[in-house]
Amino acid sequence: MKYPVFLQALALTIVVFLIGMYSGVILEENRLTQMNEYFVDSEVLLLDIMAQDNLVDSLNVSCESLQQSNSKLLDEVYNQAIILEDYENSGRMTKNLEALHRKYDALRSYLWINSIKIKQKCGNDFNTIVYFYNYNETDLTKKAEQNVWSKVLYEIKFEKQFDVVLIPIAADTSLDSLSILLKEYNITTYPSILVNEEFTFSELTKKEEVIKVLN
Repeated sequence: MKYPVFLQALALTIVVFLIGMYSGVILEENRLTQMNEYFVDSEVLLLDIMAQDNLVDSLNVSCESLQQSNSKLLDEVYNQAIILEDYENSGRMTKNLEALHRKYDALRSYLWINSIKIKQKCGNDFNTIVYFYNYNETDLTKKAEQNVWSKVLYEIKFEKQFDVVLIPIAADTSLDSLSILLKEYNITTYPSILVNEEFTFSELTKKEEVIKVLN
């Protein structure tokens, strides 16, 4: 009498296993499709940013239009990067995620350069806060510090809205253009923030202290 029960249990286990494996394959395929869409979106963003870069040097484009366009592009890149955190937390497709994250860091670096050029052309009508962190940080203390910094800067961005352009950039993605900028502004420790290309905070700071140095 024990054998039929055993066989039923075995059959049920096999069915559950197959259903779980099939569901995992479907989920992974859906994630891969979503990743491919993000890659296409990032390519379109790159073209849009390059077009904006050409507009910065144009005499016929208003400063207000340039600032709004720059802020909109940065927000779009930032929001898409936040969505990727769900995929990063899943622990799958690591190489694809790292490649896409690196591309978004390149886009943000490009937009930061554009922000500097817009300021030089139009004046300091908005604030830039560039947040440098390590994407592959393994130190738990540093990771906790990065999480706190992220929350503090999000609160500042939420309070100041369009007066602040928030640009988070991973410093450990081996981007040559970013390396030049880090050297130019003497950023050597992470996490750190650079406010208006002038004030550097290399230690965790209260929100109010950062707000004090804004325009």
